[in-house]
Amino acid sequence: MIQLQNVSLQRGSKFLLEAADLTIFPGQKAGLIGANGSGKSTLFQMLMGKLASDTGSCDIPRQWRVAHMAQEVGHTTRSALDYVLDGDTELRRLEQAIANCGSDDGEQLARLYGEMEHILAYSAPARAQQLLSGLGFAPGDSIRPVSDFSGGWRIRLNLAQALMCPSDLLLLDEPTNHLDLDATLWLEQWLQRYTGTLVIISHDRDFLDNIVDRIVAIEQRQLDNYAGNYSAFERQRAEKLAQQQVAFDKQQERIAHVEDFIRRFRAKASKARQAQSRIKELERMEKIAPAHVDSPFSFTFTCADKVSTPLVHITRASIGYGDKTILDKVELSIVPETRIGLLGPNGAGKSSLIKTLAGSLALQGGERTNGEHFKLGYFAQHQLEALDINASAALHIQRMSPEAREQEVRNFLGSFDFHGERAFEPITHFSGGEKARLALAIIAWQRPNVLLLDEPTNHLDLEMRQALTMALQEFEGAIIVVSHDRHLLRNTVDQFILVADGKVSEFDGDLDDYYRWLGQQKQQNVETTAPVNGGEPKVDKKNLRQQSAAQRAQLKPLTNKLKSLESKMEKLQARLADIETGLSDTGLYDDSRKAELQSLLNEQNKLQPELEECEEAWLEVSEAIEAANA
Repeated sequence: MIQLQNVSLQRGSKFLLEAADLTIFPGQKAGLIGANGSGKSTLFQMLMGKLASDTGSCDIPRQWRVAHMAQEVGHTTRSALDYVLDGDTELRRLEQAIANCGSDDGEQLARLYGEMEHILAYSAPARAQQLLSGLGFAPGDSIRPVSDFSGGWRIRLNLAQALMCPSDLLLLDEPTNHLDLDATLWLEQWLQRYTGTLVIISHDRDFLDNIVDRIVAIEQRQLDNYAGNYSAFERQRAEKLAQQQVAFDKQQERIAHVEDFIRRFRAKASKARQAQSRIKELERMEKIAPAHVDSPFSFTFTCADKVSTPLVHITRASIGYGDKTILDKVELSIVPETRIGLLGPNGAGKSSLIKTLAGSLALQGGERTNGEHFKLGYFAQHQLEALDINASAALHIQRMSPEAREQEVRNFLGSFDFHGERAFEPITHFSGGEKARLALAIIAWQRPNVLLLDEPTNHLDLEMRQALTMALQEFEGAIIVVSHDRHLLRNTVDQFILVADGKVSEFDGDLDDYYRWLGQQKQQNVETTAPVNGGEPKVDKKNLRQQSAAQRAQLKPLTNKLKSLESKMEKLQARLADIETGLSDTGLYDDSRKAELQSLLNEQNKLQPELEECEEAWLEVSEAIEAANA
């Protein structure tokens, strides 16, 4: 088990932990939470053995294999598949040992190949390929060099490498930050099956709810251990805080805000099925609000005084880059009451649609009309890169409004937890979370009437995500959101739009329905078509059967080849296993049996490359079938 006793951690003059205790038993899955800067990542460094505590002890069983997700990726020309396989250090050790072992050392080779068989080394490439696929990599990406991928995709490779490593303890620091909703769901299911001990830093409450069985909260320089998932933690913490009169009063104010929103939501909801789903979720807000009464954030998004109907309208639109069209015949009208969540597989065009609505991506065809009073607030995926790192948070605001009084700017930034001189310091040393808060503050200052938010919760901690959710609930303008944070989506939008197969159509259902839709797409290769007038998606079953039959006929040569390769691999693996069994016979190494030994070694040296070649061919055919099914 993991046991921390009387641990203190200090950075500079700041204590992160002070005489803290913690016990995590084997097989438990713990979510580590706390405000940005509270010491979560520093604690991870200690668990990895890279950092010693100032006082106390941190004990982890010596025999435990520890895997962790790196946050940086060096420049390397290794292929993505090889990079992921590097996560299995025992596999790489054995491969190197075999390469260094002379062919005349049969006993050593036999032992090494036996160890390879024990760790299922020959299925490792296929398992690595499955990890890449689950995390959203396209067929063919496995052979691309790591240096070809952007920063976010390299972080996904780090995650795949950590999952590839056989481990007793898995440490994951914000694994969903660079994932879309589909990959987040896949990772959630993978971690549910993980049998080791898991400690995960995450600010995604739904993700935590579905994975962990306890929450470790860094509060007041202590490690408070709460049984249950994140929702259970909120209830327990709310009960503790409600005992304090001041907190109780603030709690009642917050609940009043939530109740008011529920009433407005219920009045506006046009679809009974979606309304019931949202109302149930919103009613739960009453229970969780008390757990956040001491939040340092109290901001709002104030809507522009003037609005137009529609605010934005695009018709018969073609959206893409250069000569490549991603979305075609798009019809979309944004009015002040619009609250849309965009759903769709990775690479389907959600961000392209957001960029088009923002005006940063010109239409390839069709028409776009902005309302007279259209005023945009746009949070892009790479919004933080647009900030001036040499300027302060206050200066960013003052550049937009030179006439604003200093005290007004101070008060406004204080609602985003930039207090005192922190608001006037250059943001060079700001964390990712602080920069994300500043980007949202800049949007809020401009008083837009349309909010376009593309993954706004990346880098935000749980308290800030909760504050953002509340602020979006009270915003009176239009909202269009792309996010992998399901709690944010459930509590801020009342309509989903599906971006898939080159089309943009209304999705009649909630997030659970979307997960089922994803499952159908992956398991049954169901193709959903939607009329261009924005009607409900319909499935032409006869057409689907015809398409499936045609696709099976087209894929038959590939599937036959795949079966042939699998049969050949089985025979080769069986023969190699027999050879390894024979080589493990110590009597084989007598001088009288030298010819028999040499014959087995020669056959092994011949069959091993043949098996590897067969496995490579199997992977290529599998990718070709996957690409044809995409």
